[in-house]
Amino acid sequence: MNLAPAVETTVLDHGLRVTTVALPHLHTATVAAFIKVGSRFESPDANGLSHFTEHMLFRGTERYPTSLAVNTAIERLGSTLHAETGRDYTLFSMGFEPACIGAGLEVLGELLARPRFGDIELERALVLEEINEDYDEDDVEINADDIARGLMFGDHALGQRIIGPRGNVERFTEADVRGHFARFYGARNMILCVAGPVEHDAVVELARRHLADLPPGAAAEPAPAPPGPDGPRWKHVRDSGAQTTLAMLFRGVPELDPGYHAFVGLLRALDDGMSTRLHYQLADQKGLAYSIGAGIEPLADAALFEITSATANAKLPTLVAEILALVGGLRAQRIDDDELTKIRTRYRYETLASLDDPAAMAGWFGGTALYYPPPPLAERLAAMARVTADDIVESARRVLTPDGLVLAAVGALSKARIGELREVVATWR
Repeated sequence: MNLAPAVETTVLDHGLRVTTVALPHLHTATVAAFIKVGSRFESPDANGLSHFTEHMLFRGTERYPTSLAVNTAIERLGSTLHAETGRDYTLFSMGFEPACIGAGLEVLGELLARPRFGDIELERALVLEEINEDYDEDDVEINADDIARGLMFGDHALGQRIIGPRGNVERFTEADVRGHFARFYGARNMILCVAGPVEHDAVVELARRHLADLPPGAAAEPAPAPPGPDGPRWKHVRDSGAQTTLAMLFRGVPELDPGYHAFVGLLRALDDGMSTRLHYQLADQKGLAYSIGAGIEPLADAALFEITSATANAKLPTLVAEILALVGGLRAQRIDDDELTKIRTRYRYETLASLDDPAAMAGWFGGTALYYPPPPLAERLAAMARVTADDIVESARRVLTPDGLVLAAVGALSKARIGELREVVATWR
């Protein structure tokens, strides 16, 4: 089985890296542009400008002067233009039949080299509506995920909301957008990755033809992630409704750390299907939450271990106590051989499945490469095969500690429930 697709990179004269991932067994390809810009590159006054600029890029180009024209040009090729802004990078991606890659790159080149940045008031209104989802009628923030990240990273840019505060979005001007675009959307600060049944030289020639007008620019470098929190830190925000939303974070293990795969094994011991601890014990057997899950948010030089749920207001202190007991138990509980085998088997399956997903391959060999060379897939599988039960326990001891705990709860908790929650957090060891 070939676990090493042919990956080639050519740097064009103006600095754009063009990477292809050859997946000849597929019938469609993903075209993705990764730009090293996001909320971690923003000052407090500019917070939200990366997200706003990404939105404004949909508002037309010289050749396609309206949002309708841009989207129609892509959709006529059978695709949809997807874009997202994160903390570490911004992504524009489309899926095509291989024969349409050139036409798709022509539109992408227009988007990234000749944007009009028109209709700013229309886009501002849409982004403000998006912001409204995260605030109540008294303008209090109620997005538990963002609140938790603010607690985790404090004043560092990683603690900022990706969408930014309302006041910033209300005052961003076209000059702000153009300045941000000029600073970050240069060829040296992005990677074009095309994954699918493609030939490298042909893609390079198409990129040279359609993206030659990108300004060279300069590579951006973010401030390093801060140290972990001196926890535990927690916050309750009052909101109406019968349920409380919970976001619990721990500072995780970065992807380049030697202990990363044990950290992934730790996550899978807690939550990797309906038979693992988090869902089976707390949802299936104790009925404390209908939906509960855990995940890893990888950042360029850090990682977050996240547990999220929503539960009846009165159940929240009990749910938090049970989660903390569960994760605390992993610091001492040795994973048995059957469970370790399951962890490795599911990890292997998902790694192999990624070879059938051109978007996943573009993300791994394109987005990751903005910061460091992506390790080969076979190396990842070999690293997981070497993880032992003791390694997972050691990872739990490293990550799942009171010092690293951050918790945000948004809901209509009574004073008594808040007191119980405070006691649960304060006494966890």
